[in-house]
Amino acid sequence: MNAIVALCHFCELHGPRTLFCTEVLHSPLPQGAGSGDISGQNEQAEEEEGGIQMSSRIRSHSPAEGASADSSSPGPKKSDMCEASGCRSLAGGHPGYVSHDKETSIKYVSHQHPNHPQLFSIVRQACVRSLSCEVCPGREGPIFFGDEQHGFVFSHTFFIKDSLARGFQRWYSIITIMMDRIYLINSWPFLLGKIRGIIDELQGKALKVFEAEQFGCPQRAQRMNTAFTPFLHQRNGNAARSLTSLTNDENLWACLHTSFAWLLKACGSRLTEKLLEGAPTEDTLVQMEKLADLKEESEGWDGSEEEEKPSSQPDVVEGQELSKSSPETSLMPDCSSWNVAHRRLSVFRSLRHMRQVLGASAFRMLAWHVLMGNQVIWKARDMDLVQSAFDVLRTMLPIGCVRIIPYSDQYEEAYRCNFLGLSPHVQIPPHILSSEFAVLVEVRAATRSSLYPTLFDDEQSLNKYEFVVTSGSPVAADRVGPTILNKIEAALTNQNLSVDVVDQCLVCLKEEWMNKVKVLFKFTKVDSRPKEDTQKLLSILGAAEEDNVKLLKFWMTGLSKTYKSHLMSTVRSPTSSESRN
Repeated sequence: MNAIVALCHFCELHGPRTLFCTEVLHSPLPQGAGSGDISGQNEQAEEEEGGIQMSSRIRSHSPAEGASADSSSPGPKKSDMCEASGCRSLAGGHPGYVSHDKETSIKYVSHQHPNHPQLFSIVRQACVRSLSCEVCPGREGPIFFGDEQHGFVFSHTFFIKDSLARGFQRWYSIITIMMDRIYLINSWPFLLGKIRGIIDELQGKALKVFEAEQFGCPQRAQRMNTAFTPFLHQRNGNAARSLTSLTNDENLWACLHTSFAWLLKACGSRLTEKLLEGAPTEDTLVQMEKLADLKEESEGWDGSEEEEKPSSQPDVVEGQELSKSSPETSLMPDCSSWNVAHRRLSVFRSLRHMRQVLGASAFRMLAWHVLMGNQVIWKARDMDLVQSAFDVLRTMLPIGCVRIIPYSDQYEEAYRCNFLGLSPHVQIPPHILSSEFAVLVEVRAATRSSLYPTLFDDEQSLNKYEFVVTSGSPVAADRVGPTILNKIEAALTNQNLSVDVVDQCLVCLKEEWMNKVKVLFKFTKVDSRPKEDTQKLLSILGAAEEDNVKLLKFWMTGLSKTYKSHLMSTVRSPTSSESRN
């Protein structure tokens, strides 16, 4: 939060004047700040964007550099000051106050005027406007004004009782200045409540002093009994009293410094920036649907006796898997919980890791089958190895396209799962081994321990395994393949991208192609357009190649029920309606 809080006063001799302001400086302190025990007193501070940066707790407050009447700061000259210090907060030579936030090296500095010339001009203009032209009805209350050039201002004007002033009151304002209009408007309720509390405290102290003075020497009756005095003579002899005199509080400025510094810190901490992701992704919608289904199933299990399922038929749900244990313990809508419990046993940590272990050509073949929706079979003794492989490979697909049986003692058909883990002794039908719609990864014991150099310090290294990837339809090295596969490989081979960045690239790529799937679904399933128009659409989408078309058709099965039902319930386009007629 970039802001400055200031207390302003309308002097009858000099007009609007800034009495006291608090800003935020980053370490080191300004030159000459403080005295004696103040660290960094001879260093020059840099003020950023209005001199404000927010942080956490305020540690302490102590003197800091102020703008005295004799200083060379951009403040008013001594000749412009009231004789009774009505236009001055700190006495000449007073260093001001500073509060240290030692956790972030941020300092809240209070003095009469900002030392930076540009900030002084901004505060000065806001002060003049708050006590002259920008006034709310009744002249006491909050108001908002400003522009992009001079900043935006939250101003709260108020009166302080003074038995010696005309009308028995003086006019003040507390202003908050910042360049972020939206942030300031959103902070209006918070600022209004806290500043109103500061004002009430000042008015309460001043009221006690006013009542005591009126009781000892009533000014109203004295003025009525006094002969008429010309206005100019009265004006010259009625210099404003200082606020410390009006409130009878010698520690007033230290208290105001504490209040303003806390206000800046708290106002910046209460609002935080968050990344808005817009509409939920397809993966999010599918996850929500699966969780709702699981909740209904669990309620059904609680209300009735559950019959034990045959061990030879593991159940599978899209985007999740069930092992052969009881439903209460095995049903997992997401592998995240499994990953946390078995993180130490996971062998494949990322797609990049798997590509380095399998080799570029074998990984490309495997990834191609995954993206096309073909059945991916892993045969291994180590269940954790198979599970980690599926956890990595599934990141390339939308959640709705993932159907996993993590480990089975018999072969399962492709319609039941597209990721299948088998023990080594399981026999796979010959037509599956020769099929172009399946790929087999056999994990064998390595013939020599150094077959795979240890690239990662895993608790369970891969140098004891040998991976053999086979398929009835091997992907030729010169085949273009789907566009998304080429982009994934480009991201994996770019060593400048970390694993986390590659993961975000996968999310963006999946969402990009799911948007194309949505357009194709609407075009073909809802509007029932002819094949010629569909081909034109695919060309526009950049997905006219055979592999891209197959990928889109497979990914169409991963669309959420929410999206499909929404499209089906909408009014069909005029073109499709006319074609039926």
